[in-house]
Amino acid sequence: MQDLIVTPIQADLVWEDTTANLTAFDRQLTDVALPTDLVVLPEMFNTGFSINPGLAEEPEGHTFTWMQQKARSLQCVVTGSVLTAENGKYYNRLYWVTPDGSYQTYDKRHLFRLGKEWEVFTGGNTLLTVTLKGWKIRPLICYDLRFPVWARNGYRDGNFDYDLLIYIANWPTVRSHAWQQLLMARAIENQAFVIGVNRIGTDGNNIHHTGHSAILDAEGRYLYQAPPETPSAPNIILHPDQLLESRKRFGFFMDWDAFEVKGL
Repeated sequence: MQDLIVTPIQADLVWEDTTANLTAFDRQLTDVALPTDLVVLPEMFNTGFSINPGLAEEPEGHTFTWMQQKARSLQCVVTGSVLTAENGKYYNRLYWVTPDGSYQTYDKRHLFRLGKEWEVFTGGNTLLTVTLKGWKIRPLICYDLRFPVWARNGYRDGNFDYDLLIYIANWPTVRSHAWQQLLMARAIENQAFVIGVNRIGTDGNNIHHTGHSAILDAEGRYLYQAPPETPSAPNIILHPDQLLESRKRFGFFMDWDAFEVKGL
């Protein structure tokens, strides 16, 4: 594992306006200090959290192409989720796009019941684990944060399932306490670094978002906290030695229960 430079993008989103949002991210990403290894965008960064199927793009659509262009120009991985239509179904789909244009996807498993996401979208049933500079990374989406079994790390034959857990979100201010506490819990129980990237601003349903994007170490301590209500795009270096030392000092993982998570 090598040092990993991550850039969590906390931003206001324009409701259901892909053009305006991508233009705004063009400006914000212009100011990102280079080099970086990974740019993390919020959930549904091109529209805000909307269940309007009319906003859905085809796989490898306009927003995906924009992500490819950004990954290539910044020479880093770019990740974020997009409302995607495929085979007559709709997905809240995370794209993990590399500088050479290749990509992997994760479809949000837990569909937000209070927001009626489950009435329109289809949930995924497969976890995604990617590798970057020797780090094994598990990206998840918003409501997934409330379901620790789905995020559960594993340890087998001297190897962890992942080293870094990522949550991208449109998590509202009214539940910001839960957001902050659950990020901390996921880091501690999985002995992994955690990145949580949340939006700011008020959406078309008059739901406000404060942000509170953060990076935590494997003991649940903050390595970075974004200022609330404020756009931010910092470069934060994650040091593998810090993670390895924490795991060496606290061998709780050796007593984890073995179990299998089944799909939907």
